[in-house]
Amino acid sequence: MNDTRTKIVCTIGPSSRDETTLRKLIRAGMDVARINFSHGTKAEHAKDIAAIRRITKEEDLPVAIMVDLQGPKLRLGMIDPEPLVLKESDMVILTSGPATGKDNRINLPHPELISDVRVDDRLYLDDGTFELVVEKKHADELVCKVIAGGSLCSRKGIVAPRNTPLDRSQISVITSKDREDALFALNHGVDFIALSFVRSARDIETLRMLIDRENDKKDDIAIVAKIEKREALDDFDAILAATDGVMVARGDLGVEVSVEKVPLYQKEIIRKCNAVGKPVITATQMLQSMITNPNPTRAETSDVANAILDGTDAVMLSGETAVGRYPVDAVVMMAKISAIVEEKMLCWVDAVNFTEIERTQPITDAISDATVTIARNLSARLIVTSTWSGYTAQQVARKRPKEPILAFTSNETTYHRLALTWGVTPILLPSHQNIDAMLATMDSTLVQLHWAEPGDLIVVTGGLPLGDRGRTNFLKVHQL
Repeated sequence: MNDTRTKIVCTIGPSSRDETTLRKLIRAGMDVARINFSHGTKAEHAKDIAAIRRITKEEDLPVAIMVDLQGPKLRLGMIDPEPLVLKESDMVILTSGPATGKDNRINLPHPELISDVRVDDRLYLDDGTFELVVEKKHADELVCKVIAGGSLCSRKGIVAPRNTPLDRSQISVITSKDREDALFALNHGVDFIALSFVRSARDIETLRMLIDRENDKKDDIAIVAKIEKREALDDFDAILAATDGVMVARGDLGVEVSVEKVPLYQKEIIRKCNAVGKPVITATQMLQSMITNPNPTRAETSDVANAILDGTDAVMLSGETAVGRYPVDAVVMMAKISAIVEEKMLCWVDAVNFTEIERTQPITDAISDATVTIARNLSARLIVTSTWSGYTAQQVARKRPKEPILAFTSNETTYHRLALTWGVTPILLPSHQNIDAMLATMDSTLVQLHWAEPGDLIVVTGGLPLGDRGRTNFLKVHQL
């Protein structure tokens, strides 16, 4: 179980999908399991989802599942055997015909890209890790020189920042594959869908209409907007209003806007998400060296620490847990870094400036703010929110209180979804008819789970009558 406030997202893949490793990841601190639909088969994904749900139920832990849609991303074909080692000045042929990496011939199943690029164009592979320059162009292949190399694996992304089909405004962000995958996610009861290459709030609305049309329960799946396009930065405020959460996808974003600008964009995105209480994930290459090494670099540990200090709700592992040699060690290291940083930052109450935000639910927001202030002034042991949708817990969490936040809910969807929110431990309990019954159950649960002892002060917030949605209107200082 992850005892840190910062949540950990782990990508599931060949290195981590066996049940023994999944259980170790969950016990080491995985809060959200990410399933990347750019790789794998639907049969594998269905098996992964079923295994995660079964193990988390056995472990009695609220691990959420997030499906990451591929989007209109261009990818290389398969490489066999992998990896293919490319060195500086090597020549590489990208061909629309059959190729598996032999003699540095790599399949590029996108003839439109070969048609669009020109001699001297730069191509970037694997989130900008590899850089190629086009030296010759033929009808069905590109002859390229390696500028920056490494070990290349199958199905890695390829980006040409200038004039590629991916950059044309008429290309839909939600492809036919994405629509099929989104319906698959709905049918398998996942908690989040991450939408790739979001350009505007309209993309979020399009996906939400698809979900609403196919899903009777409407609120079962939350949408996470992946910020990796320049246009998304320009329309970010509208995107934030439309989405349920945000991912700072630093790989493709670094190709779009140049890598040196990414840290400042990351800080700005996190700040705005904190201000409205929507969860934000910082992603890409956080502990990249742990794909092949048992320990991270000093720069990587600093990167994770700074994302936490920025205010991120969650930090994400990609290849580290999907294909890396040390998936469990990577989660353990992420949790260690989080714990050390949080020990220092938890005295920084009210670090986020909320004065300029628009209050969409002023009563709930005011009570949430007061809850944190009272808990701090009284040195309360805990903050407890009774919540149906999770909104109150998120609003309390955005103030980054020192006190642990427990979210009591009878809504299983909310129970899983709050696994992504900073500092919140969701607890699934049956609904109650009155506040006295709720407090009695709360008391026994807190003692049973060793969260509190008799005599401790607990600050409790929720809505009356109990069970009404969207009605946070009470705050109580309760002595156990």
